[in-house]
Amino acid sequence: MILLDGKKTSSDIKIEIAEEVKKIKAQGKKTPHLAAVLVGTDGASMTYVGAKVKACELVGFESTLIELPEDTTEEKLLNEIEILNIDNEIDGFIVQLPLPKHIDEQKVLMAINPDKDVDGFHPTNVGRMTLDLPSFIPATPFGIMELLERYKVETSGANVVVIGRSHIVGRPMSILMSQKRPAGDATVTVAHSRTKNLPEITKKADIIIAALGIPEFLTGDMVKDQVTVIDVGITRVDDVSKKRGYRLAGDVHFESVSKKASFITPVPGGVGPMTIAMLLKNTLLACSYKN
Repeated sequence: MILLDGKKTSSDIKIEIAEEVKKIKAQGKKTPHLAAVLVGTDGASMTYVGAKVKACELVGFESTLIELPEDTTEEKLLNEIEILNIDNEIDGFIVQLPLPKHIDEQKVLMAINPDKDVDGFHPTNVGRMTLDLPSFIPATPFGIMELLERYKVETSGANVVVIGRSHIVGRPMSILMSQKRPAGDATVTVAHSRTKNLPEITKKADIIIAALGIPEFLTGDMVKDQVTVIDVGITRVDDVSKKRGYRLAGDVHFESVSKKASFITPVPGGVGPMTIAMLLKNTLLACSYKN
């Protein structure tokens, strides 16, 4: 069994990006600049945005953090987005989700200039990705594809089951895995909460991507030997034996599934670290269109 080490792979990618940034600066070209908009004080969002800013510093990017209070109006947020849309210094930006309930997330995502949408959520980028045209691929699916490619997991002709159909992970993964690309050419089944006889489907899978948000849902009796398993989930589960009172669990029951797997991602340290690395990669791509 081989661990698909997202922590190490993301570190490798950041080193590669940092080298690229050094070359850009040496040539007197524009330094990539990523901005993030954070509305409110959600703890997880603040931690995640902080990690993004730190990652920018690490690779030599410019970064801007725009912090807005919880009671920011939708109109005020849309105005901030328009300022970022027309600012030539900003190559790409993200609006950290989730947003406060009084703000329409879809309306906000639609307002972002697709050329700066380094999260890859705008319908223009989703459409271009679907048509296999150059686009910004959502960071988590992009990271999964990179892990599969770098670890040389055989995907061509493989039977892939994606559990989950979210716009952020499940649906884009199903599209990417079926396309003609290094980590693609697979036959894909999308399963979800309404799927009947799910264990029968997962037992036939060569590769399973679990992205449904239910801790330890996929168990060893649901998979076949030599399966490759990508665990996208991460949930805090109460655990009195831990000093902090909880542990982090993925959508996969690691202990039982890892005994059968040929490749598997750990939680934490698998898919998670790849997301920020690929956000940086998208920002570098956005900047390259200007240089």
